[in-house]
Amino acid sequence: MSAVIYPDQTRYALRAGATCLTSAADAVLLAPPRNERLSDLDSGQLQALRTLNQGPATVSQLAAGSGTDDVTGLMNRLTDGGWLSITVRDGGRNLYSIRPFGQPPARPATRLPWRATLSKFAVLHRDSDGFVLEHPRSWCDVRIHDPRLLSLLDGFGAAESPLPVSIKSQLAADLHWCGFLVADPDDEERDLAARGWHAADLWFHRRRTSGEHATPRDHFGTTTWAEQSFPQPPQQPNYPGEPVRLTMPDLAALRATDPALTAVPEQRHAVRAFDDATPITRNALGELLFRIAHVRSAGPGADSAARPGPSDGNGYELECYPIVRHVDGLAPGMYHYDPLDHALRPVADLDSPAVQRLLRPTPATRTEDGAPQLALLLTARTGITEQVPYADIVQHVGAVTQTVYGAAAAMGLGACAEGRCDTVAFATAAGVDELLECAVGSIIVGSPARNY
Repeated sequence: MSAVIYPDQTRYALRAGATCLTSAADAVLLAPPRNERLSDLDSGQLQALRTLNQGPATVSQLAAGSGTDDVTGLMNRLTDGGWLSITVRDGGRNLYSIRPFGQPPARPATRLPWRATLSKFAVLHRDSDGFVLEHPRSWCDVRIHDPRLLSLLDGFGAAESPLPVSIKSQLAADLHWCGFLVADPDDEERDLAARGWHAADLWFHRRRTSGEHATPRDHFGTTTWAEQSFPQPPQQPNYPGEPVRLTMPDLAALRATDPALTAVPEQRHAVRAFDDATPITRNALGELLFRIAHVRSAGPGADSAARPGPSDGNGYELECYPIVRHVDGLAPGMYHYDPLDHALRPVADLDSPAVQRLLRPTPATRTEDGAPQLALLLTARTGITEQVPYADIVQHVGAVTQTVYGAAAAMGLGACAEGRCDTVAFATAAGVDELLECAVGSIIVGSPARNY
């Protein structure tokens, strides 16, 4: 993206929360947890960065006393990296601002037609500073400063506005780049993935999981799970790699040795300290997964109600992805648990940046080693029906979490539910469309510390 496509009055500023530290020839951009080093900068570029640190400025102001081309190249790099907020102005008046909080994509090669309209997921609302346009899958927010632009949001072709055509075209191009527009109002209704989500549910999902759109929130509650019969879920597509077969637990032996139901709730509590010297074993993981998620086909003589399974048959399927850092007898990495075959299928390596984000503990669940032995990531496959009952999914995750706590207590393991999970990192690690399968919960598990 080029900064010179905007009017000369356009102002640029470092994105919210970002700072720039400069030295003799280098600079570092900081927006924790992200940072970027800029090397081999000339004196004009360094001065432009110092000017940005002082507040919004135009390209001309940033290039004062140096070559405009050098500063423009630097601005392009900063904009492509999502480091700059852009405020488009006309006649000395602010029109709108693009405020990034994530990594921008490349600008679309072609423009949308004039009949393009806002996505059904886009939301316009007021805050203390005016109007804000948001989208749960965008990398930025767009602040509308000039109320004359509001009529354009209902359709650029039919809108009557005193603004110049060049400004209308620029706003349409920017909203397309920011992910707010669709070419035709029916496009999202023809797309199965988009049709499966109500706007409020998708917003709720993005707000309650960690990532770019996350907001602070309390842990969601848990509910008890009354055992019942569940339909067999459809088979998950096979992941590449040889599946890891797990030992089938002896149900009769488990029933004979399990603590009484009244004793398990007494033992059930969140464990945040683990013993890496004696980690959870592969067999223990297999038993835990069998207890909480294994499904057996209902047939003559089958005890179909004995295992609650990963789904309640209400238009979605819950899946379980064990993320292994330190499990005795099992290679580290991210796996998918196949509840029908009682097997683990490799999904991604442990050193994958996305997997590392998933394994990163919250302050409430941080261990002495900084990462849990094992994390059980719960996901919802939502592309099964045309509407996602998201509130039901959240309640179901609470029920599964309670089941994990109870099973872990019965097995002498420690467990602690995470307050949130990184749904974007999961989609990246698993290579799935977030609208078809999304992360909805996470529980860390391991062998508890001896004095815990």
